[in-house]
Amino acid sequence: MALHELAQKHPNIHVVQLEVEDQSSVKAAASVVESQLKGKGLNLLINNAGVNSFATLETVEQQEMLSALNTNVVGPILVVKEFLPLLKRAATETATDRMSCSKAAIINISSKLGSIELGFELVKLPMYPYRVSKAALNMVTACMAEELKKDGILCSVINPGWVKTDMGTEQAPLTVQCSVQGILKVLANLSSSGAFLNWEGNSLPW
Repeated sequence: MALHELAQKHPNIHVVQLEVEDQSSVKAAASVVESQLKGKGLNLLINNAGVNSFATLETVEQQEMLSALNTNVVGPILVVKEFLPLLKRAATETATDRMSCSKAAIINISSKLGSIELGFELVKLPMYPYRVSKAALNMVTACMAEELKKDGILCSVINPGWVKTDMGTEQAPLTVQCSVQGILKVLANLSSSGAFLNWEGNSLPW
């Protein structure tokens, strides 16, 4: 609802329906975006869809694990797969070899809770589906960075922080505006692929 209201205020915003767990939906969305671009490439793709879970070893269910992996890992892979031709087109349209988000880039939104090195410094809860899926998304991004560097497509991970959203709840210290403004600054200065950064641009351990 809020997104449609925003689109009504700004005619350069186009809302496209996409369900990351449904490949036919992703294909259809890529087709709509291609028609909107009118022959040009797509410079920046941000995978932001995600589901949370606080399941412990005693409470976790098989379907809960599979659902989190489907949304948080398989979904971004399918989205990138379908939008890849548009990203490659954008990369060839830019004369410079320097990677950037204004050339062609894939940004996957992850979490500190997916960092194996940080472990449980931040939150003690195991949160199996969420932590495992975000750690997997980090590896997916590293694989994409390696595979797509020959095409000039930048691939990195960003942790938006603990934000006041439906998932983050009102207990979170960061507002959406603060997190988004920080991420936009990071994206504007990003020039290397395969990084794991927070919303302030600081490197995080994998």
